[in-house]
Amino acid sequence: MRIAIVGAGAMGSLFGAMLSSVSDVYLITLSEEHVQAIKKNGLVIEKTDGTSETYQMFATTDASEVEPDVDLAIIFTKSYSTEAAAKSAKPLLGRKGLAITLQNGLGNLEVIANIVGKERAIAGVTSHGATLVEPGHIRHAGEGPTYIGSISHLSQSLNRIAETFQAGGINVSVSENLDSLIWGKLIINVGINALAAILRVPNGVLGVTPECKKIMSNAVLEAETVARAFGIELPYANPLEAVKKVCENTAGNRASMLQDILKGAHTEVGAINRAIVKRGKVLGISTPYNVFLSEIIEALEATSEKRF
Repeated sequence: MRIAIVGAGAMGSLFGAMLSSVSDVYLITLSEEHVQAIKKNGLVIEKTDGTSETYQMFATTDASEVEPDVDLAIIFTKSYSTEAAAKSAKPLLGRKGLAITLQNGLGNLEVIANIVGKERAIAGVTSHGATLVEPGHIRHAGEGPTYIGSISHLSQSLNRIAETFQAGGINVSVSENLDSLIWGKLIINVGINALAAILRVPNGVLGVTPECKKIMSNAVLEAETVARAFGIELPYANPLEAVKKVCENTAGNRASMLQDILKGAHTEVGAINRAIVKRGKVLGISTPYNVFLSEIIEALEATSEKRF
């Protein structure tokens, strides 16, 4: 397959490296530093077992440098850049090419579908984690399953994508109930991301500190209430225990929102905690903890240049 990774940050670069052994992969990122580091020294992936491997990859900041007719565009940008990413991906797609979102949060599929066409947009969710150590150097922070949503008229294409992912070492399944998995991951992010970013602590601290667990449990309960009111069947029986388990399994990891705050970058709070707030309002469900977490993150973003 010919695969374009649109948004080749930590996660996009990780998937690109893994897929490069079985496909022609093109990394597209806004970071000129990342591109130059890859061109000069290759893409270094620090694996979960502590070893490292260097991949020689095509990387660019200009999507027009990628020849059209790609089979798959994987959108891995932050949620607030989804529209721009989809516009970059559209002219690259071949006649039967598809665009897939593996991003965090809600609403990305709808944005992509509006641009590339509903019949060419698919969604997935992944449990892999990655951290950008420095330009050209990615740490694989955690492994887990990846799921792609089932669409009947695209079954042949989806099976080909799944086979390619599997061949590249990415454990993937085609799911009949992707909404459940997307909301399941969303609730994990609701419980971890904003709180870790505000407190500036690794994930593991949240699950073992009583003062943290109180805030986390209330934010998760609000998200669970909203999900069930929308008729979403979550992929786990106890959402809070699922969040705590992720905290334990990724104890040393810096949440993506924490990484953004430390860099003074825009975060995805709008597609995570703020998304719960907005959907709660539609149903008349109060979400004060998610309002609080959203407002603090938004205040941190607004004051990043003035902070001591």
